[in-house]
Amino acid sequence: MAVFFLTLVFLLIVVAGMAIGVIFANKPIKGSCGGMAAIGMGGDCDICGGNTDKCEEENQRLENLSKLNSSSDSCKNYYNAAD
Repeated sequence: MAVFFLTLVFLLIVVAGMAIGVIFANKPIKGSCGGMAAIGMGGDCDICGGNTDKCEEENQRLENLSKLNSSSDSCKNYYNAAD
């Protein structure tokens, strides 16, 4: 059982060391194989083209649309035995 705890402590120290290294490097984490750009999907966003304001507008529009759909159709999806 002592070997298990020593191994666990060692692994936790290694993970903590890597986390501290990432924090102090102050750079975003990136993949070693190129990520989405390696498979040809690293371009601009199809919706906003890199403009985050357009993404926010689209997200708000979709949220409002889902609220409208859920509120108007919620009673139609259930069987009412009293009718």
